[in-house]
Amino acid sequence: MGQQSTDKQSNVTINHDESLEPVDPYTIMAKLFAHLSKAVVDRFGEEGKDAIREGVRTFGEERGRDIARRAAAAGQPNDIHSYLPNYDMGRSDLFEYVTEYHPLEIEQNFTRCAFGDQWKKDGMEEYGILYCQMIDPAIARGYNPNFEVEHDQYLLKDGNCHFRFKMNDLNNKTHTVDDKKQQAGGEGNDR
Repeated sequence: MGQQSTDKQSNVTINHDESLEPVDPYTIMAKLFAHLSKAVVDRFGEEGKDAIREGVRTFGEERGRDIARRAAAAGQPNDIHSYLPNYDMGRSDLFEYVTEYHPLEIEQNFTRCAFGDQWKKDGMEEYGILYCQMIDPAIARGYNPNFEVEHDQYLLKDGNCHFRFKMNDLNNKTHTVDDKKQQAGGEGNDR
């Protein structure tokens, strides 16, 4: 910052501007999503918001199916414990979060998110939230139809994103590690 150079041909002084530096792919994708969403919402209103959410849902479910394939290729079961280790998006220092493993769920709390931070910086929260509301539950559903995500706090509204991941069976009973051991016939038969 504060550096200056002079273009001798046009005699114009150029100040160093960090916004001219190359940016990470998260920034590019956040900006792309916000601008596309804004154009659709500006033109189609609530129907546009619904269309954006539907697009995010189908994108998320596709990502979830890919995560399930990645786990299967590694010989891992399609369960709650194989989800995060096979997740499809690497985390950089642009994300800050804590993951806690509980007997019935995995809980995550993000205090920094490259996407949310960019949408806030650009004043595009109204469009970014359309992504946030849909993506994680859709990824989970694509991974396993019995997997659910409760996303009860949003960085764009609450200052952090809070998630609770739970695996339910068809009777809406949450699977625990102990349940799986019992179903498999005891301690030595984990699958």
